[in-house]
Amino acid sequence: MDVEIWSDVMCPFCYIGKRKFEHALSQFPHKEQVNVVWKSFQLNPDMKSEPGKNVTQHLAEVKGWSLDEARRMSDHVTAMAREVGLSYDFDKAVVANSWDAHRLIQLAKQHGLGDAAEERLFLAYFTEGRDTSDHATLLELGTEIGLEAAAVQQMLDSNQFAEAVNQDIYEAQQVGARGVPFFVLDRRYAVSGAQQPDTFLSALNTAWSDWSKANPTVANVPTDGPACTPGEIC
Repeated sequence: MDVEIWSDVMCPFCYIGKRKFEHALSQFPHKEQVNVVWKSFQLNPDMKSEPGKNVTQHLAEVKGWSLDEARRMSDHVTAMAREVGLSYDFDKAVVANSWDAHRLIQLAKQHGLGDAAEERLFLAYFTEGRDTSDHATLLELGTEIGLEAAAVQQMLDSNQFAEAVNQDIYEAQQVGARGVPFFVLDRRYAVSGAQQPDTFLSALNTAWSDWSKANPTVANVPTDGPACTPGEIC
C-alpha cells in the first residue's frame, strides 16, 4: 500500500510530520507492506537563495514582524520539534530555494533512497545550517546517502528531473494539497499537516482495510519466512 507524502525541504512542519508518521508506522502491524513515496512541493518557488540571511531574519521581513516577534515564532516551532527528538536552529538555517534539492530527491527516489534524501536534507537545513541550494552542498549530501557523485553532478549540471518535480506539484493540486506536509494513503485517504501519531495510525488502519480487500493475495502473503530468490543457490 502506497503512502505518498508531499513535502518541502524548507517546511519545519514537514520534518516534524515525518517523525510523527514514522512513530505511527512503527506501531502499524502491516508496516512491511507500506511503501512510502516522497513527493515534491514548493512553498515558495520564487524564493531567492540568500546565504547571508537566516530564516528568522527572513520571516521577520516577509511577515512585517520585529526580529523579536519572528524569534518567538521560531522558538515555538523549535519546541515542537524538540518534542519529537529534532533539534532546530533557525538562527543558522539559510534562506534557500528548494528547487535543486527536490531534483536531488527525485534522483534519490530512482535508487530507493528517497527517504534518506529527505532526512539528510531536513537535517542539513534545520539543524546544521547548510545551504541546500548550493550545488557543492547537494553533491556532498547526495554522495553521503549513497548516490554516485557523477550522477549527482550530472543532475546538477542539467535540468534533469525538472519534469518529475513539476509532475509532483501538479499532482498535489489534483489531490487537494494546499499546504505541506500532506499525506495520501492508497490515493483514497488524506491527512493534512503534522498530526499526532494516533491520527496517522488510525488513517493507516482505515486505508489498509480497504487496500487489503482490493489486494487479498498480496495482503495475506507472509513476508518473514525463509525463502530463495531467482539465481540463488540455497
